[in-house]
Amino acid sequence: MSQPRAPVGVGLDLHLEFAVGEGRRGGLERALRDAVRDGRLAPGALLPATRRLAEELGISRGTVKAAYDQLVAEGFLTARQGAGTQVAALSSAAAEPPEAQARARVPRFDLRPGSPDVGTFPADAWLRALRRAIASAPSLAYDYGDPRGRIELRTALSGYLGRARGVLAPPERIVITSGYVQGLALLTRVLDGATVAMEDPGLPFHREVVRRAGGRVVPVGVDERGARVEELAARRQVSAVVVTPAHQYPTGVTLHPARRRALTDWARARDGLIVEDDYDGEFRYDRQPVGALQGMAPGQVAYIGTASKTLGPALRLGWMVLPPYLVDAVADAKLHSDHHTETIGQLALAELITSHAYDRHVRACRLRYRRRRDRLVELLGARRNVRGIAAGLHALVEVADEAAVLARAEEAGLAVGHLGEHWHAPGEGPEAGAAGGRAQGLVVGYGTPRERVYPEALEVLGRVLEGG
Repeated sequence: MSQPRAPVGVGLDLHLEFAVGEGRRGGLERALRDAVRDGRLAPGALLPATRRLAEELGISRGTVKAAYDQLVAEGFLTARQGAGTQVAALSSAAAEPPEAQARARVPRFDLRPGSPDVGTFPADAWLRALRRAIASAPSLAYDYGDPRGRIELRTALSGYLGRARGVLAPPERIVITSGYVQGLALLTRVLDGATVAMEDPGLPFHREVVRRAGGRVVPVGVDERGARVEELAARRQVSAVVVTPAHQYPTGVTLHPARRRALTDWARARDGLIVEDDYDGEFRYDRQPVGALQGMAPGQVAYIGTASKTLGPALRLGWMVLPPYLVDAVADAKLHSDHHTETIGQLALAELITSHAYDRHVRACRLRYRRRRDRLVELLGARRNVRGIAAGLHALVEVADEAAVLARAEEAGLAVGHLGEHWHAPGEGPEAGAAGGRAQGLVVGYGTPRERVYPEALEVLGRVLEGG
C-alpha cells in the first residue's frame, strides 16, 4: 500500500511504497533502494531526520535508524556528523535497472577479499601532510616530472622499505606507479613477450594483465609451503615468475624459507626474474614479520608494493624496486604509458612517511584487523578448517561444496570469494583430490565491512556455512 509522502530536505517530497505483508524495516530499506536506483532520489539528496520520517510513516524511530544504517553500510546512503543522511553516488552495478539487479544484486554484507576498510583512511593526517607538502613544494613540482617519480617519495620509501620490509631500495632503483596493476603491466612490456609463471590458484585479473601486456602465462602450483618452485625446473621457457610470498592470494600461505632459497637459486641459475607482489606484507599478526624476498636477491627480484591496503585504492600510488638492469627500461615504458604518476599525492605520501604518521596508521590498522581476524577465528575456528590467518586481510575457509554454500550466501545477501574462480583451468589444480576434484573453499575478506556491520556479517557467514 502507498505510504504518506515525507519531505526530503527543503521543498522536496519522498514517496515510498511498501508491499502488502512486507516488514516495516525491510520494506523501508527496499523502498529507499528502489528510489535511489531508479533516480527518484538523486545523489546528494538530503533525507529526513529519523524522527521526522518515523512520524510521517507511523513507524518507530529505531526502525528508520536501522534502515538508514543498513543502506549506509551497503553504499546507498552516506551519513556524516552535522551533515545528515544523504543519497550516495552509486557504482554502475548498483545503479543498473531492476532486471539487471536480478543478475547482480548488491549484497547486504560484503566479505569479499581484496579491499581494506576505507573508512579508516587517515583523513586528518593526510590533510596535514598535504598542506605541508604543498607549502614546501618547489614551483617545478607542478610541471611534468621524472617518470620514475618524485625524489622526495623515492627517498622516503627507500628508508621505510628498508626498515619495515627488509628491502634494499636505493632511491635510484625505485619507480613510482599508479598501483600494482600498472607496475605488473610495465614489467611485462619490458620483458617483451616472455613466458611468465603465475601462482595457481591466483588472481585471474592479474593473469589477464600479463596477457594483455604481451606475456604468455603458465601456472605454477601452490601448496601448504607456497609456490612449488620445483615445477619451474621443467619449464625451460619460463623467464619470470610472479609470487605473493608474504601472504599468498588466495590460499593465505607464506612461502617457506626453503622455497625462498630455491626460488632465488632458480633466478640466479636461469638469469630469471622474480616479481614479488608484497601482498598484505604490512599486516602480520602471530609472529615476527616476514621480510620481503627481495632482500635475499635484490639483483633478481622486482619488488612491487602499494598504498592500496594501508591507505586506500583511490590514491593510485604504488612503487617498484627494480634490479639495476631494469630501471631505465621500465622508466622509459612508464614515460610512454602516462608520463608520470600524479605529483601532489606523491609529495603528501612522502610527508606522511617521513613524519612517521604512516607508521602510526599502519600499526593502528594492524591492531584493528587483528581483532577482526580473531572474531572470525572465534566464530569458525572450532567448526571449520580456517587457513591463512597469520597475516593479511583474508582467510580461506574450506568447504565440501562451494556451489551449495555460495547459493546459500547469495540468498542471505552475503558476498564472499571462493577458490573456484582462482584456478588457471577448470577442474585442475595442485590440490586436486583422488577423485580429480579441486580443493574447495570460501575466500573470506575481513577488511571491507565497516565496524558496525562486521559482527552481523560474521553471524550470517556462520549460518551460511552451517546450512541455515
